[in-house]
Formats: sequence, structure tokens, C-alpha cells
Amino acid sequence: MFFTMVVQIICILVGVAFLTLLERKVLGYIHLRKGPNKLGMLGLFQPFSDAIKLFSKEQSFPSSSNLGIFYISPLANLFLSILLWVGVPFFSMNLSFNLSFLFIMSIMSLSVYSIIIAGWSSNSMYAMLGSIRSIAQMISYEVSLILIMLSFLFFIFSFKMMDFYYYQDNSWFLFVFFPLSMILLVSLLAETNRSPFDFAEGESELVSGFNVEYSSGSFAMIFLAEYASILFMSMFCSLLILGGNMNSFMFFVKLTLVSFFWIWVRGSFPRYRYDKLMYLVWKCYLPISLMMLMFYVSLIEMFLINLFK
Repeated sequence: MFFTMVVQIICILVGVAFLTLLERKVLGYIHLRKGPNKLGMLGLFQPFSDAIKLFSKEQSFPSSSNLGIFYISPLANLFLSILLWVGVPFFSMNLSFNLSFLFIMSIMSLSVYSIIIAGWSSNSMYAMLGSIRSIAQMISYEVSLILIMLSFLFFIFSFKMMDFYYYQDNSWFLFVFFPLSMILLVSLLAETNRSPFDFAEGESELVSGFNVEYSSGSFAMIFLAEYASILFMSMFCSLLILGGNMNSFMFFVKLTLVSFFWIWVRGSFPRYRYDKLMYLVWKCYLPISLMMLMFYVSLIEMFLINLFK
């Protein structure tokens, strides 16, 4: 089991490397340019060149920072992003246990701590403001995200991730829960701090957000953690609303398409205003997800009453 987990971690990191290449290529074509095309055929070695560059750069030592916590937080961020994959229900490995859904949601919530610790330990005004923005956004969207997930959980009456695959044998949840599926996609965009919700990295106001004091390997770890989360959220969407047959090649095609959606949104939409982002979740998504939860629970109750008459 340990060996298979090591192989999975290596596959995740290689997947992250090529996701960054895909992003740079897609954004390049959106901007009517080529993107990376020098290193190897079609720029295939560009991610490895970036990794060598980042890890060989000089490491900065901010004199006023809390050094121990400052260096631990990127490691914690990357560790939590990789730990998310432990609950993924592969048949051959991993902890596909009965409460795997709760495990994944708990780890997603913990990632907030690594960001606030990174901002606070840098002892920089810009890093602190960036981390406060980021955690306010992530916590706000987690509230509506949990309510959206409750509608799915009431429908299948299980916390086991594998059950999402069994219940979508005849019809995808994308069609059964269409309004919630659209809200789920946007909420996951906000949860991963991606455009148009990338306020943690609002360059014009915050220099670079909570990671402004990081360089070299520490910055690379934060970068890897962000893209590992994007890849996981793409897999999560494929499992939750797009059929979820993990033994099928089509599952990974869907995963790639959802990852492409993340990149496409980044290249197509301008950044939201921060207050509008908060109004969107508290005044729009939260009431809708509550109403839809009540609607689906009442549907299930009616079905059960008719079943046991």
C-alpha cells in the first residue's frame, strides 16, 4: 500500500507539471500567441526546466519573520494538497473507507490554516492582507459548499465516495442537480483561489498576496500545492457530477476537460470586485443552496413515504 501511494504522489506531481504546461499553452492561444515551444517538442520539457530553475534559486531569509513557521507552512500546504488524494476511491489502493467524503472535506478545511500561517509568519503587511482576504473567501465559500454537498449526501445516504459512482449508473448528477452543479463549479473555483476569484494574489493591490516573501523551493511548494488542489477539484467534480467511473478511460478525459475549464475561465474573465465576491456567496449562493437542500430533502421524504405505504 505504501509503494502504491508513493507511485500515486509521483503521478500527481507529474500531472501538476503538465497541467502548468497546458495552462501556459491554452492562455497563450487565448492571447493569440504560441506559449512555451522551445524546450523539447512543443515545449514538453518546460515544466521540468521551471522546476530546476525554482529549486536552484537563492532562498531568501526575511529577518523579521518567524522563521520556523515561515518554512513549515509551504510544506504543510503541499502535504495537505497531496493528503486529499488519499480518500480517492481507486479500487487497487488508498483509504476508500466509509467516511472518505468527510475525510476529504476535513482536509479541504485545514488548508485555510497553512495560508493564514504563511501570511502571518512572513511579518509583511502585504502577505498578511493577502492571507486574510484568502481565508475570508475560502471560509465563506466553504459554508455554501457544505450545503451543496448535503443535497448530494441526502440523495445517496452515504459518506463513501465510491457510492457516487454507483448512483450515477443511469444518469449523471450534473443533470439531476443541474443548478447545484453550476454553483458547485463556481464555488470550487473560489475555494482554490483561481480567476476570477484570485484575490489572494491581486497583484495590483497586494504585490503577490500571502506568498510575497517566499522564493525558491518554498514558492515552488505553494505553487505545486495550488495546482495539485486544482487537479483534485477537477477529479472531485468528475466523480461527483460526471459519472465517476474511475475504471474508465473516459473518467480521465472528463478530468482533463474540467481542468481545461479552470484554465479557460482564467483566460476569459476579469477579476471580480472583492465585495461582489462576498455578496455572491452570502446573498446568492447560500440562499439558493439552502432552498435546493430543502427541495431535495422533501423529494426524498415523499419518495420514502410512498415506498413504505
